[in-house]
Amino acid sequence: MDLSGRVALVTGASKGIGKATAQALAAAGASVIATDLDAPHALAEEIGGGAMSLDVTNEQDWIGAMAAVESEAGGLDILVNNAGLFLMKPVTETTLEDWRKLHAVNVEGVFLGCKHAIPLIAKRAQQWAGGGSIINLSSVAGMVGSALVSSYNASKGAVRLFTKGVAMEVAPLKIRVNSVHPGIIETDMGNDLVQRFSGAMGAGDNETRSALSERHALGHFGVPSNIADAVTFLASDKAAFMTGTEMVVDGGWTAT
Repeated sequence: MDLSGRVALVTGASKGIGKATAQALAAAGASVIATDLDAPHALAEEIGGGAMSLDVTNEQDWIGAMAAVESEAGGLDILVNNAGLFLMKPVTETTLEDWRKLHAVNVEGVFLGCKHAIPLIAKRAQQWAGGGSIINLSSVAGMVGSALVSSYNASKGAVRLFTKGVAMEVAPLKIRVNSVHPGIIETDMGNDLVQRFSGAMGAGDNETRSALSERHALGHFGVPSNIADAVTFLASDKAAFMTGTEMVVDGGWTAT
């Protein structure tokens, strides 16, 4: 999966899946701009890329980021919309503020990323066999429902269908758009999920972790590199005939 000569931007790159994805894209040869609310300079130094502060809910931040990428990196070929929030509350206890904050990051952030990156990616897409590539991070929660996470279900389901619509729209520009749907991954967000389910179940963290692990057919959580490898594949020419689809990397969660 050779990405030499390509420029990639990853949101939410300070830790977890975003950090692993930035590392994997760089290892495949891409020049990577790692972004987060606080610019991840240490990661940028590690991978020989760039770092940028980016609030994915702020349209002016996106406009500024795309201008900086074009002037400093010469353009953009790959966008990974990874930044996201998790919410676990009964729908009757979810406030409108909760709902709006979740959707601002998980849905509006993806919309703004696509809106402002597409013109830039289109300028260079023809030079690659697989064209330009946008990868949106959704979740298994964007495919199947779960109690207590209905708002999160809604946000990640929106990412799934938004991805398909945009893919149809930009195919003539030789840009591919796909979504990735992780199961539970060993990250801060994954640990937070375990703790929240522990509280809801009235069980200990170890008992809850065991129960959630068993929901995956493979019997364990994934690790960030499992998702990063999937993203790198979708970014590469190896996935040249894939667009508007979802790549499920969930250890069998949705197969049961």
